[in-house]
Amino acid sequence: MALRTIRTDDDPILRKKSRPVENYDDRLFELLDDMKDTLEKAQGLGLAAVQVGVLRRVVIVNTDGKYVELINPEIVKEEGIQTQPEGCLSLPGRAGVTKRPAKVRVHAYDRNGKMHVYTGTELMARCFCHELDHLDGILYSDRLAEGESLYPVEE
Repeated sequence: MALRTIRTDDDPILRKKSRPVENYDDRLFELLDDMKDTLEKAQGLGLAAVQVGVLRRVVIVNTDGKYVELINPEIVKEEGIQTQPEGCLSLPGRAGVTKRPAKVRVHAYDRNGKMHVYTGTELMARCFCHELDHLDGILYSDRLAEGESLYPVEE
């Protein structure tokens, strides 16, 4: 396992749409393991493959000490609204208030190709939405609540 470089906002790859995973093989397992190590080292809550330069629909999230791997994830249901501060490993030193669903249901595959259904509320819902947006080339700065702008934060 290895640490991968997290791409930042000046990298055009972050605005590209990721392709679905078709092969559940050693390359995917290595990517997932590297993403976990990279996320852990960066002390973030989530990481999309595109953030480490890989245009595949792969996400890893950790909001409660447990890593969740999402392959070819899709949000199938949204409920409510939450307006909360958000940050991103690809936009270091900045944050902004976004408007997101308060609850989401996500369908995704695990590393073995088995389908799972995840329900996220509050922070987990924000993480799911944030990371899945990355797969479509959308940054949280594109989702700022009306009248909000990015502001500096200490790292």
